Amino acid sequence: MLQEAIRHQLPLAQRMGRLGTETAFEVLQRARALEKQGKSIIHLEIGEPDFDTPANIVNAGVNALRSGYTHYGPSAGLPELRQAIAGYVSRTRTIDVAPDEVVVVPGGKPIMFFAILALIDEGDEVIYPNPGFPIYESMINYVGGHAIPIRLSEERDFAMNVEDLTRLITAKTKLIILNSPQNPTGGILSQREVERVAEIIGDRNIFVMTDEIYSRLQFEGEPSSLLKIPAMRDRTILLDGFSKTYAMTGWRMGYGVMRPDLAAHITRLMTNSNSCTASFTQIAGIEALTGDQSAVDHMRAEFERRSRFFSDGLNKIKGFSCRMPKGAFYVFPNIVNTGMKSKPLADALLDEAGVAALSGTAFGSFGEGYLRFSVANSMENLAAALERIDNWTRVHLK
Repeated sequence: MLQEAIRHQLPLAQRMGRLGTETAFEVLQRARALEKQGKSIIHLEIGEPDFDTPANIVNAGVNALRSGYTHYGPSAGLPELRQAIAGYVSRTRTIDVAPDEVVVVPGGKPIMFFAILALIDEGDEVIYPNPGFPIYESMINYVGGHAIPIRLSEERDFAMNVEDLTRLITAKTKLIILNSPQNPTGGILSQREVERVAEIIGDRNIFVMTDEIYSRLQFEGEPSSLLKIPAMRDRTILLDGFSKTYAMTGWRMGYGVMRPDLAAHITRLMTNSNSCTASFTQIAGIEALTGDQSAVDHMRAEFERRSRFFSDGLNKIKGFSCRMPKGAFYVFPNIVNTGMKSKPLADALLDEAGVAALSGTAFGSFGEGYLRFSVANSMENLAAALERIDNWTRVHLK
């Protein structure tokens, strides 16, 4: 056994101690271990559409494999996909985007990682939403930056109070991260709020990474985008991708849109890390963007229906209070009146009720007092989860 042969201490670099994780995968692992023991678990922890990738996209990927798209491609992405993305972003954000502004990467996270690596030096400040996607804070800390949280409050339906930026921006601020629709809360930013962000930044050389991975899954109104504001074009990095919109999580494909000189540096990071994104998946991506969009519309409507059903159900359970999200496929109930902290309650629901959810603190310190449930599951399983949670609270909450 290798473990018995290890005699030397692992000389990890100090920066590894600053690297966080995504708790959803840890909870998924625990839930599957319980299932192996024979326990019934309803999975509401992982942020992944439960739908299959649409058939037209699968067929395009299969045909690409058979046509020889099994070799290295350019680090920035296949020219034909970069052109398709440029056209798609131009249409959806009503701007002109060129292919040399696009970098294709294996998933959405590399854009977060590479943008922060490229822009943030030790001591630089990055303002990010909290509660928010945990990899933001993790990567800021990893590179030695200072993570400055901007609190998302339930009273505002978890929309960022952009006026808070006026007190958080300092001479050390290098990057601001926006996310709308938002993970984990389902909150959104209006276009007017995004415009106000631009006004507050003014002419300062502060970049903004706008994470719009859930933009096609917004339930009301038109999705906002900082890219629509001419004065911010040269300081905006758009993060988007295929995983959520087209149920392509396992295909690992996302992209960034940014000024060409920054795109060249992000491409160098791709060359040094992944070489390139798988070629056959990129051909499937072209079909996703240019082919039939009815599957996306169906998923959005279904996620809205499930979100409303689950939110309404939680509001009938002792100690839970839940606002209807405005996008994505998560609900983020307030559990303060249960008298329990978020992590112990999430653990109890998994171990004792067989419902896998995430503690709000998995998304930052301001997530205390909340849980996150993914509604990317069937209505039958969501109904069963509500029943299990209700039964558990009747027994354990006095």
